[in-house]
Amino acid sequence: WAPLTTIDLSRFDELGGKQELAKQLYDAITRVGFWVVTGTGIDDERILRQFSIGNAFFKEPLEEKRRFPCNFAEGEYFGYRENERWIGDTGVKENIEMLNIHKDIPAWKYIGRHRLIESNWDEIRAFHRDVWEVARKLLVLIAIILELPEDYLSDAHAYDQVSDDHLRYMIYNVRTEEEWDRAEAYSKGGHTDFGSLTLLFSQHVAGLQIRTPGGEWKYVKPLEGGITCNAADTLTFLTNGFIKSTIHRVVKPPKDQIDIPRLGLLYFSRPGDHTPMRTVPSPLLDRLGLLREEDRDLTEPVPSGTEYVRARVKDVHYKTVLDNREGTSFQFKGLKVQNHYT
Repeated sequence: WAPLTTIDLSRFDELGGKQELAKQLYDAITRVGFWVVTGTGIDDERILRQFSIGNAFFKEPLEEKRRFPCNFAEGEYFGYRENERWIGDTGVKENIEMLNIHKDIPAWKYIGRHRLIESNWDEIRAFHRDVWEVARKLLVLIAIILELPEDYLSDAHAYDQVSDDHLRYMIYNVRTEEEWDRAEAYSKGGHTDFGSLTLLFSQHVAGLQIRTPGGEWKYVKPLEGGITCNAADTLTFLTNGFIKSTIHRVVKPPKDQIDIPRLGLLYFSRPGDHTPMRTVPSPLLDRLGLLREEDRDLTEPVPSGTEYVRARVKDVHYKTVLDNREGTSFQFKGLKVQNHYT
């Protein structure tokens, strides 16, 4: 198992609590990239209810799920993603289905919702907001580490601002052992996440591995009642590499679980339309030599957080065949955008 730091957010509002938690988080965000959060105030019953809604959605007829697909042509990730892409030349398709649910803000009122989501919308949006609050607290801790004003990063990811944050129901459908072997032979490299933070609720089919600083692949052990968190690519970009976006992957389950679908419940935090994609003005980064002259020029136009993330999504997902992206990059509005940060 990968040794992960545990951050108890129940201490967040204690006197000196944020500062102490920030010290605990420092190594996780700069070296490992993954950690576990407890003490979130979200009770197990609500979490199980969200798993139940997700499970029910994936059992809906395909024509119902297809009503609101992800618009990858525009880099939008809201809606349903079908398991329709081929993995290179393996003859094996992806086994992933997902539904990505937007924040409950006026800007996204036009986005259609499936009947199951609509009928459970009040509890879904409340859960969505409460998980965003967990992400907000983590962003405050990271701002403290960077010696920024406490709300600097949480304001850049504000709930009421336009951003592509989403709650995700996800399922890895059952594959044969031979299909797993062919897919894994094509690419074992894993991936990094596009946004700022990813929060993964505990589930019991093993498979998630991270690449450690030493280059080893190690399993992430689910912690009952905990949320596994990882830093993602925009935080790496905004800190010029100081924060580590760790490569991770999902591998073939153990033999006794290979016939069980792997259901997931996740939250993805992404920088907003109002957030410029340049290195943040952190005194710590300045002392480390990570604040460049071009980062100090606030008149230089740069893409917004939403533009940056949507460019990533379009580059990776707007295709019918999933290719091996490790080590590649592309240009977007004058920025070189890497497909993996290591």
